[in-house]
Amino acid sequence: MTRVGIIGTSWWADAMYLPALRSIDDVEVVATLGRDGGRTQAFADRWNIGTWATETDAFFDTPMDAVVIASANDSHHPLTMQALAHGLDVLCEKPLGVTVDEAREMHSAAISAGAVTLVPFTYRYMPVNQWLKRLIDDGYLGDPFHLGLRYFTGFARDGEYAWRFDRAAAGSGVIGDIGSHFLHLARWFFGEVESISCISRSFVPRDERPDGHPYVRGEDSAVMTLGFVSGAYATVQVSAVCWEGTAFGQTHEFDAHGSDGSLYATCDWDRRQEVRGVKAGEPGPANLLSIPDDLWAGARRDTVHNTYRDVFRGGGAMIGDFIHSVRTRKPVEPSFTEGLRIQELCDAAVASAAVGGTAVNV
Repeated sequence: MTRVGIIGTSWWADAMYLPALRSIDDVEVVATLGRDGGRTQAFADRWNIGTWATETDAFFDTPMDAVVIASANDSHHPLTMQALAHGLDVLCEKPLGVTVDEAREMHSAAISAGAVTLVPFTYRYMPVNQWLKRLIDDGYLGDPFHLGLRYFTGFARDGEYAWRFDRAAAGSGVIGDIGSHFLHLARWFFGEVESISCISRSFVPRDERPDGHPYVRGEDSAVMTLGFVSGAYATVQVSAVCWEGTAFGQTHEFDAHGSDGSLYATCDWDRRQEVRGVKAGEPGPANLLSIPDDLWAGARRDTVHNTYRDVFRGGGAMIGDFIHSVRTRKPVEPSFTEGLRIQELCDAAVASAAVGGTAVNV
């Protein structure tokens, strides 16, 4: 039996972690930690978790093998350090820390402890992105020229206070929150990055903190340009103030070009998840390149949400990989090593935006 503790009682813990953990044989969620006693107890009751706590000492006193940290960014570093000190393996949400210094300390401590680590860059596991990755790796593009990634969503349009847009709590705004996902995909698709530039904006005025204290607002929109070691480049645009009108209020779009062809992908988080391609010299429009059955891994294809549910809950992606690594001690990706690299890129993007978009070597 693998014993897991979960930190955080948000909708994400409800929607992602508990259903996935419950789908894996011989896993027991033995404890949960939250800031609000009533909410934490309700969460524990809902998922039949034996121990709930609002203090870290009480939580870590519970015998366990691994911990899932799904709490606010400013808690990642202290909770990870405490978990590692207790000899636990750690799955920690992205970005790893509020600053790259925190991420480096977390990474170093995990290496010293010999811990299994995973950073959940969830979108890499979706069939549309798995198919893009395979096509690129198999040489569909030839020599890669450039890559475009766009993540449009609207959760910041209301202007309410949210810790995700509080620099002290989050480290940045959309750059770390959703940009980290697509910075990871860019590296996964095209390889190592050597420079980054960024411009960002805060289009929607944000409310004050509930306690009335002033705070530095994080950006709600950003465009980053990456220079790869290969000589290729990418643009990564992320925005949380877009009205998309889809079922989940977001869309993902990708395009990639090279010497031998071009690829285009769309995931509208409703019913469309597809990849199209055209080889150099062929007439357009780009042809539909059907996602192979093995990449669906039995997941439903009718809606993107059903695909997502099945990939993570039934297919064992990400969380299942982490539990397997905890049991076998075999490395799993993306680990804290990748999490640290993405933190470096996020911090460099914030620094670039602060000086008007000047490129930063990374």
